[in-house]
Amino acid sequence: MLVSIGTFNLNNLFSRWNFAAAVDELPDAAAVTALTVRYEFTSEDSYRLRTFRGRLVRAKDPADSLRIAERIDDIDVDVLAVQEVENIETLRDFNSTHLAKPYRHVALIEGNDPRFIDVGLLSRYPLGAITSHQAAVHSSQPAERVFGRDLLEVEVLNATRRRRLLTVYVNHLKSKFVPFGQDPVVVGPANDARRRRQAESVARIVGQRQRPSGRFVVLGDMNDSPEAETLAPMLRIEGRIMVDGLAAPTETRAAPADRSGPGPMSSRWTHRFKPSRQQAQYALLDQVWLSESLAARQAGSFIDRRTKLTHDGSDHDPAWVVLDV
Repeated sequence: MLVSIGTFNLNNLFSRWNFAAAVDELPDAAAVTALTVRYEFTSEDSYRLRTFRGRLVRAKDPADSLRIAERIDDIDVDVLAVQEVENIETLRDFNSTHLAKPYRHVALIEGNDPRFIDVGLLSRYPLGAITSHQAAVHSSQPAERVFGRDLLEVEVLNATRRRRLLTVYVNHLKSKFVPFGQDPVVVGPANDARRRRQAESVARIVGQRQRPSGRFVVLGDMNDSPEAETLAPMLRIEGRIMVDGLAAPTETRAAPADRSGPGPMSSRWTHRFKPSRQQAQYALLDQVWLSESLAARQAGSFIDRRTKLTHDGSDHDPAWVVLDV
C-alpha cells in the first residue's frame, strides 16, 4: 500500500478574527421576531487585541489562502504536516471551506510561539495517539522550554484502525530571522545555538519513544539546510542513522527564471531568500527524514514547485515522499 507523507509551511495562516471580547448577557432571541444588538467595549478588561511586537495580527490574504489550498489539492498527499497555523479552529475551517478534497482527520495542539504560529497535521488516514512535547527542556537550560513552537507526535493508523502504519514527528525549528534593530552578530549565533538544542531534543525524545526497528518520520520546517551543523544531532537517533527522504526529489514543474543570479543549482530546495543587492539563496528548509525501516520502503520523493518566484501563496514549497507500507 502506497502512502504519501509531506510537509508544507502555510506562511501565517491566521484567521480573520483579531479581536476577542467577553459578552456577559445575550438577549432572548426567542422572544422577538427581529433583533439588532450593539455592544460597546470600553473597558480594557473586557476585550483583547491579538498583537505581536506592537502590531495587530491580521488574517492571511484570501487570495493567498486560496492559492495554498489549490497547491494542497494538487499534490493530494495522504498525510500533510503543516506549520505556521494560528490554531485548530483556523486549520479546521481552512480544511473544510478551502480544500476541494478536505482531510477527514486534523490534529493541532497550541504551542509556545508568541506569534500564534503552531504545527499541525492533516490526514486521510485515521489518527491514534497525539502527543505534544512543547514542555520539553534541554539539559543546558532546564528552566526554559526548548521548542519555540512544539514537537508534535502523531500516530497514523491504517483504514480499519487496527494497525499503526507509522509515527510522524512534526517540527518547526528556530528561524534564522534577526528582527530589525537587533545585532545579527549576537542574535544569529544565538538562533543557531537554539536550533541545535532543538535538534538534540528531537533526537532524545524520538530515541526514547521509538524502537530501533520503528517506522517513524521526522519532518517539517527545519530552518536550516540538511547539511547544517545545527541539525546534525537529529540525524543520528540512538545510533540509528536517519535517511534523507528528499535526497533526489522530482519537481512538479521547472522553477521560474531568477534574474538576480544563476538560480538554484539542483532540485533540492523549498525556500528562496533574496538578501538586498545580492543573489538569491536557495535552501531545502522543509525536510522529510525517514527511519531506516521506512527508508527501505521509499518509492519516490517530490517538491511542488512554485509558479511565482518570490511567493506563491507561501514562501515555501511543499515536499513529500511516497512509502510502500
